[in-house]
Amino acid sequence: MTTSFLNPVTTQTWTNGRHLVRCVKVIQETWDVRTFCFMAEQPVLFFFKPGQFVTLELEIDGEPVMRSYTISSSPSVPYSFSITVKRMPGGKVSNWLHDNLKTGDELAVHGPVGNFNAIDYPADKILMLSGGVGITPLMSMARWFFDTNAAVDLEFVHSARTPGDIIFHRELEHIFSRIPEFKLHIVCERSDELGEAWAGFRGYLSQAMLELMAPDFMDREIFCCGPTPYMNAVKRLLRDNGFDMSRYHEESFGATPADVQEEVLEHAEQAEVEAGEVDVSELLSVEFSASGKSVRIQPGETVHAAASKLGLHIPKACGMGICGTCRVPLTSGQVEMEHNGGITDEDVEEGYILSCCSKPVGDVVVEY
Repeated sequence: MTTSFLNPVTTQTWTNGRHLVRCVKVIQETWDVRTFCFMAEQPVLFFFKPGQFVTLELEIDGEPVMRSYTISSSPSVPYSFSITVKRMPGGKVSNWLHDNLKTGDELAVHGPVGNFNAIDYPADKILMLSGGVGITPLMSMARWFFDTNAAVDLEFVHSARTPGDIIFHRELEHIFSRIPEFKLHIVCERSDELGEAWAGFRGYLSQAMLELMAPDFMDREIFCCGPTPYMNAVKRLLRDNGFDMSRYHEESFGATPADVQEEVLEHAEQAEVEAGEVDVSELLSVEFSASGKSVRIQPGETVHAAASKLGLHIPKACGMGICGTCRVPLTSGQVEMEHNGGITDEDVEEGYILSCCSKPVGDVVVEY
């Protein structure tokens, strides 16, 4: 890095959208987990809310693929950002990243977005609960609290399969050894049969364990991320104790884009069939100004479905208003948008919508 790289006149600030970045480092965290670090050719300050995610735009076997990953680094280290990826059996994208993405490779990312973050839910006392690679958004939050000397009483509970599967183990021990208000608790599902020494909690997270780790867990703001069964078990435990679930937050996007895309296609086909049964006077006009194309759709169909009818491909990864990839400018008209955190309030104020979950209310014009 040269001194000119840090020139404030040429440095940009990260905003939600499509950005080209280059992989500058690959770190082997555990035997099946790697961290990929990215920077921009043109200096960018990667400011985001700890816990948010980005969507990678990739090409695998000649086909475009979009996949969302949480940012594991902290915005307190602003000239780069990182994602931490676990190799999954049969995982098309995770395995491709492990086998192919190397230092120097360039790719496009979309984001950052996400409602699951430490900024929107400030609290003096926090409990973080993570399982496996679900540690990534919570690690971003913990790094942020540590680097900014935040006045936070933090209990951090992480569950791993074995001692060898503890992601960020040495860094966690360093962070939590420096600040008395930060306390670390690690649970290993198993260790004896692997010949690994482990003196900490063993088995699965239980109420008895939680009461030993954080006796005041009922008084804390809780952030949770992990496999779906893990998060469901945590929610059952909390509900059984009468916890105020408005103070419980979890990362809500999952790696099921293929299923969602098939469902969306089925809905689109069904909509085409039903369109013949609708009064023509009820149809709504959706115009795509940049393409010079327009189509009439029935009430309840999305802008994305309208684009598909015209053969226009608006990239998307989730189809549920989570990843933010399908963001487009709405230049005229109104839509009902039921998203899941994939767009910021600032983007909405500037006129952007997520096409996958935006249903026109009257005629609309979209710049695409």
